Amino acid sequence: MFGAGTMGTAVAMHLARLGHQTTLWASTFDAAVLPSLRDERRHPALPEHLPESLRVLGPDELSQAAQGSDVVVMGAHSGGARTLAKIVMEGCGSLPLVVAVAKGLEQHTGKRMSEVYSEEVGHGRVVSVGGPCLAPELAQGLPTAAVFASNPLSAADHAAGVFRSPSFHVVITDDVPGTEYSAVLKNVAAMGVGILDGLGRGTAFEYQNAKAAVFTQAVREIAELVVALGGRADTVWGLAGLGDILVTSLGGRNRLFGELVGEGLEPKTALADLTARGMTVEGWDAAGFLADLMDGTGLEPSFLSQMRRILFEGAQAVSILECLDWEERS
Repeated sequence: MFGAGTMGTAVAMHLARLGHQTTLWASTFDAAVLPSLRDERRHPALPEHLPESLRVLGPDELSQAAQGSDVVVMGAHSGGARTLAKIVMEGCGSLPLVVAVAKGLEQHTGKRMSEVYSEEVGHGRVVSVGGPCLAPELAQGLPTAAVFASNPLSAADHAAGVFRSPSFHVVITDDVPGTEYSAVLKNVAAMGVGILDGLGRGTAFEYQNAKAAVFTQAVREIAELVVALGGRADTVWGLAGLGDILVTSLGGRNRLFGELVGEGLEPKTALADLTARGMTVEGWDAAGFLADLMDGTGLEPSFLSQMRRILFEGAQAVSILECLDWEERS
């Protein structure tokens, strides 16, 4: 396991509990949590202690981390994925099969994580993880179902065999674009739900009806856009899409960002506030890519377009309700 963030550490804990010889390698970007991992045997953001069998290595022990590795898990967030891959490749030389847990697009290029890692490791045996998989619950061993996507499908099948347990269920698919774009866009949906909760705090209204309608509109638009980008509709309406959108909309960093905006903070101020607390708000980058993603599709999604206006064009948070002016015909 390369990268000792919350998700990387939670994945390493899960694999170690299954009896796999597992190493958690902390990069220089994980320097703040490395003492806690080594001395207290826990990640500060996770509720459980590390399994005794989990080996923790620091930045200067990279060559030891990949010795004899059958499956390599990359735990960097999307903004640091390529940097981590370069560092690991320089220290290890080759990686047989890569599992990517980051959900986002590469800054400046808009490439999906499978594309970034394939370019850096020199082969296509890269598995992207999707679906509702929160790090604290995974660390606790609570029931979880995830989606492993790869093309060839054999890579996802191999990785799934390593990860599966009575409490960790894995669905495999060859719809890599659908899985990855769903993981990107779900963060924008969560921001929208959060905005409504933030508005409610300022008006004493709960907006429950509006949240349900906005959520429905967001999922429908995400499905349309994912299909236009080469994914499949059934992927969006399954764990990788609807499941992940739901869990992200119920809580987390992106929803919290939306709440702050709904309460009246300027989007950039809300982003700076959460960044200062050590939180990566990947939905901000995802929303920034919306224009590029929609370009050439012929789609005019009301929710996604309105979110972009709120975040980058100065529209008021309450204008999220304008996306409800749509008609549905069956």
